[in-house]
Amino acid sequence: MNRLYYGDCLTIMRDHMGAESVDLIYLDPPFNSNREYNAIYKDETGRPLPDQIEAFCDLWELDEERERAIRALPVLMQDQGIDDAVTQFWKVWVNALRNTQPRLLAYLSYMVERLLWMKVVLKPTGSVYLHCDPTASHYIKVMMDGVFDYNFRNEIIWKRTTSHNSGSQFGRIHDTILFYSHSRRRWTWNRTYASKYSDEQLSRFKRDDSGRLYKGDDLTAARPNSNSGKFEWRGTMPGKGRGWAYTREKLEEFWEAGRILTKADGTPRLDGLKSYLDELPGPRTQSIWDDIPRIPNTSKERLGYATQKPVALLERIIKASSNPGDVVFDPFCGCATTLEAAHKLGRQWIGVDIAIHAVKRVAAIRLRDRLGLEEGRDFTIEGVPHSLEGAQHLWERDKYHFQKWAVEQVDGFVTSKRTADGGIDGRLYFAPPDEHGPISLGGRGELQSMAIEVKGGKNVSINDLRALRGVLDSDVAVMAGLIIMESLGPTKERHFRTFMADAGDLDVLGMKYARMQMLTVEEILEGKRFETPGAVAGKGLAQQKILSPH
Repeated sequence: MNRLYYGDCLTIMRDHMGAESVDLIYLDPPFNSNREYNAIYKDETGRPLPDQIEAFCDLWELDEERERAIRALPVLMQDQGIDDAVTQFWKVWVNALRNTQPRLLAYLSYMVERLLWMKVVLKPTGSVYLHCDPTASHYIKVMMDGVFDYNFRNEIIWKRTTSHNSGSQFGRIHDTILFYSHSRRRWTWNRTYASKYSDEQLSRFKRDDSGRLYKGDDLTAARPNSNSGKFEWRGTMPGKGRGWAYTREKLEEFWEAGRILTKADGTPRLDGLKSYLDELPGPRTQSIWDDIPRIPNTSKERLGYATQKPVALLERIIKASSNPGDVVFDPFCGCATTLEAAHKLGRQWIGVDIAIHAVKRVAAIRLRDRLGLEEGRDFTIEGVPHSLEGAQHLWERDKYHFQKWAVEQVDGFVTSKRTADGGIDGRLYFAPPDEHGPISLGGRGELQSMAIEVKGGKNVSINDLRALRGVLDSDVAVMAGLIIMESLGPTKERHFRTFMADAGDLDVLGMKYARMQMLTVEEILEGKRFETPGAVAGKGLAQQKILSPH
């Protein structure tokens, strides 16, 4: 069955996918994740996140976790059978980039980790297409050469637009798609055709007496080491090292149908197969794709992603490198263009995304509304805890991912620093009640936020609340929320409630909202959410003020 995973694709590939289990991999990894998730939130609320607030964890920092991954990569390369020369090159590259381009090094190490596991899950006859912009494509290509044993097939140039104003440089109007096969000798390949002929190609066509456009195609094929097709037909022999591309019977069939062009002496021309333009599927696809434009901003195909790719682009890739029934895998599925294209073409699919917002949107809009698929019947969503036990298992397996899940489950966004049970883990944004914006923060139409901290362990203390209150007092957030795994005992809960009440309320048009709130995972799974003010209909001089119980 088709599967949509919530989680890090590295974990999913390592723990949930078998070796040699997919036929085709397409990935479009985000370089600037904030751009994507700000776009999603704007689509859901009608306004973007404040510029100064990080909407999603920026992975491309050389933090302690990334440094550990970099140190471990040579061992992983050795385990995966990567050539020692590639491993040594990686070590030299790490030293060169650490002080000159640390963000690029963080990105490359993140990608190499995952590319190594993609090679594990890819079948010997499979292929991988990596979509990127020119900023890092040359760096990625070097590492893909090493990971995929130099089985490079194409660098595809996708011309996504006709012009772009880029100041004092040439307009950047294309993306790069790197195409590699797992095997050096055998991989799935099907002919694909572009949607239009160039003017140069059209100039090769002529009109016959009926007015139809036609051109002459080659009747022969290369046969350097074979005697196949090397016979005389109607006074003509194929050229040296070539043979007829068709049987004698098929050639006679073409002749009787008037589809063979002849020389002056009446014998067949070697380029004499008469092919009519209106019967051709189109020109063979080459390595520059200029016939699939990016999605217009007004298109119904758009789901709010700034860099969303058109379905037609993915259909071409899937047609070329897979067959009906094959498994297509997208480890960064985002708005799931790959999944839609795979479904339409009769392929099975697996998609992974690290944001619950994306998974929810894909399931509701792309799969259910657009494709008519039903969860449980046509696809499954995996990796999302549906019970307290599932949440506890996620906490034990990956504390950071548990924190991320908890924040996103209450419609919040994780903060920019990856912390394991320390500091503010996320923010929940809400709209002001009036177009004039909150007086306390200033600025018209500005979003407010609730700072969220997640505690998955059992030893939650009043000190955790004190720390959260300190954030509330010193932070731009006007509210604070604590998420805990399980309910507290009666005495501890009473102390917690008393302490939180002391923080006062937020008064919005006469409605009071506790500035400090607490939810258990069980309550979240039951559908309970933090109580925050939303947009208020109508106009007027609405004001928000913080009330103290004293």
